[in-house]
Amino acid sequence: MENPPTAPNSPESKLHFLDYWRIIRIRKTVILAVFLLIVITTTAVTYLLPKSYASTVRIRVEKDVSDVSSLFDRPSVQQYDPFFLQTEFEVIQSKMVLTNVITSLGLPKRWSTRYQMERNLTILEAFTMLRKMIDVHQFRNTSLIEIRVYDEDKLEAADIANKIAEVYKETRIRGKMSAMEGGILKYKQVWTNQLNAVIALQNVVDQMRTNLQISEYISDSGGPSPTLEPETVRKIDSERIGALSMYSQMNTMLQKLTNLSQSELIKTIPIVYPSDTELTDLLQRRNAAEQEYSALIESRGEANPEVKKVAGVLRTINEQLNTKIKGMLEGLAVRVSSLRAQADTITQELETAKQKDVENANKYSPYFSKKRDLDTQKRKLEALDIKITTEVIDRELPRQSIVEVTDYAEPSPRPVRPNVPLNIALGIIVGLVVGVGLAFFIEYLDTSVKTIDDVERALQAPVLGVIPQNVGFLLDEGPDSPHAEAYRVLRTNLLFSRKDDRLNTLTVISGGAAEGKSTTVFNLATIFAQSGQRVLVVDSDLRRPSLHKFLRVANTLGLTNYLLRQKTLEEVIQTTPMPTLDFLPSGKLPSSAMGILNSVRMREFVKEASQRYEFVFFDSPPIMGVSDASVLASQVDMVLLVVQYRKYPQAMTVRAKQMVEKVGGHLMGVVLNNINISQDSYYYYYSGYYYDYYSKREDDGESKSDAGDAAKKPAGDQAKLDLKQKY
Repeated sequence: MENPPTAPNSPESKLHFLDYWRIIRIRKTVILAVFLLIVITTTAVTYLLPKSYASTVRIRVEKDVSDVSSLFDRPSVQQYDPFFLQTEFEVIQSKMVLTNVITSLGLPKRWSTRYQMERNLTILEAFTMLRKMIDVHQFRNTSLIEIRVYDEDKLEAADIANKIAEVYKETRIRGKMSAMEGGILKYKQVWTNQLNAVIALQNVVDQMRTNLQISEYISDSGGPSPTLEPETVRKIDSERIGALSMYSQMNTMLQKLTNLSQSELIKTIPIVYPSDTELTDLLQRRNAAEQEYSALIESRGEANPEVKKVAGVLRTINEQLNTKIKGMLEGLAVRVSSLRAQADTITQELETAKQKDVENANKYSPYFSKKRDLDTQKRKLEALDIKITTEVIDRELPRQSIVEVTDYAEPSPRPVRPNVPLNIALGIIVGLVVGVGLAFFIEYLDTSVKTIDDVERALQAPVLGVIPQNVGFLLDEGPDSPHAEAYRVLRTNLLFSRKDDRLNTLTVISGGAAEGKSTTVFNLATIFAQSGQRVLVVDSDLRRPSLHKFLRVANTLGLTNYLLRQKTLEEVIQTTPMPTLDFLPSGKLPSSAMGILNSVRMREFVKEASQRYEFVFFDSPPIMGVSDASVLASQVDMVLLVVQYRKYPQAMTVRAKQMVEKVGGHLMGVVLNNINISQDSYYYYYSGYYYDYYSKREDDGESKSDAGDAAKKPAGDQAKLDLKQKY
């Protein structure tokens, strides 16, 4: 016997938006319940919460600067400090500030009276309460700080906010003044120590000056000085330099004049000594004699007495001139020698003075070293004195601008807490989010069968039919029932799944109880009978029979009586109002015949029934509960597995299929039962179309008269069936 083809392995598909919408529709009860619970709770709590008023004081906060610039302050660019305002936020909310506010306003007594407490609150308890009542934040990226206080008393909220700003300002100013006082006191201590050090060092310097017999002039010079006055030393050095310069000049002139010829000297010497009148007179006389001589010798000749006379005068003048030049050169040589001697003398005096100065410097060096130390210490003392003066002046400057109240807190006209619209809106949003989230979480935890893909992926078996929710008995509803089409689809798929037309016995099983297998087997048999095929329905669920209740007949005789050989087959099979449909109840099951289905008599019955009828349908108990279902699965030709939508975990369904395969049962496919099409649009295309189709036919009035007659009859009369024994 061949097994039917199994469903192919379908790849994991991505979730579509409609899949999420399907979950929401299915779990809408959970979502709505959670949503209403949260919204109602939020609304109730909002209206039950006490009203709270808010008052805000706005202050401008600067770093520790005075209102006017200090005496020695230089203008500087303020650098942005990202942590300054954050630090001040914490200072405002610190115990140092809030404790003073609590004490000043007497908040422990106020709050104890308001809340009707037997004792006054402690400062720590009041601080904890006040800390929760205030909110400090920066105002729109400025140096302004907003201090907001929430309180049930709007006047008290404004008082607390203003008091916090006042105390914070006083704390800032007091802290700055305290720091400055401490700094000034420390500076004064250092200044006193420095003054004592200067006095001690001054005494040492004075003692050394007395011992070394240092003059006041040398002492005031600030360093080792020579014996001579500085001006004298400079004068001697200047004279030495002048003498050397003059000597060099005269010596050079002498050397050049000595190397000249007589005629060159006569031409050069007047330039060197332009102020010598005697030399100038001789040169003038010589020039005049030479001119006269030249004029006479051309007109009269050398023998002329006048020419001779003039020539004699010229010789006399030349001799005088030579003598004069020679004397001048000798005088120049003497002057050069004198200048040299003078320069040497001055140089010797200068060297002697320098030597004496070096000796004095070595002698006075310890004194001047101490004096320099004394000057350094005096400068330190002066710097400390200036710093103390500056700090004292800076301390006296006003500092009201470091904290300035720009807007005082005023009583709020209306409460700000609770914010009813905001809370309800948040409740709606949170309710929706939590509801949807819980729905998806429950869906995640739900491992039951939800879709056809779940069945085919888990069982590797085809889904032959999808049965909607609230299906009645087709024998009552008639062939035109909108539910009948789902079973016709199942019948068609089942017949096409058969590989052999001789396979005509079928049982319907399920993994757990109440999955709809009895309804399924009865309605499926009805559909087969409505198509004109002779069908037998056997209630083989011997432990909990139910098919006789569908037909409202007695269960006194049935399958058990036949199997125990108490009755013949003709005596236990009953007919129904449908000529082609017969019914075999289960009968009473004796306690001594619990395994009666697993008998040769049962196998013979199955074989005989399959020969008498075109199709035989067997109802069965849950396969996971008792062994009867496994026995039936092994004895019949075909097995259908009913899986109720969203009831049992997939693992139970997989186990049911495995048990059928272990006993050699021929699993034809799966029937997905109890689908709520109104909630799950996923299955609309499987069954919903038929409901729309049949509802339109009813609206068109095709069955108006029948529907009206049926509506007039009592429900009990409609359900009555004329059943009788077939044989």
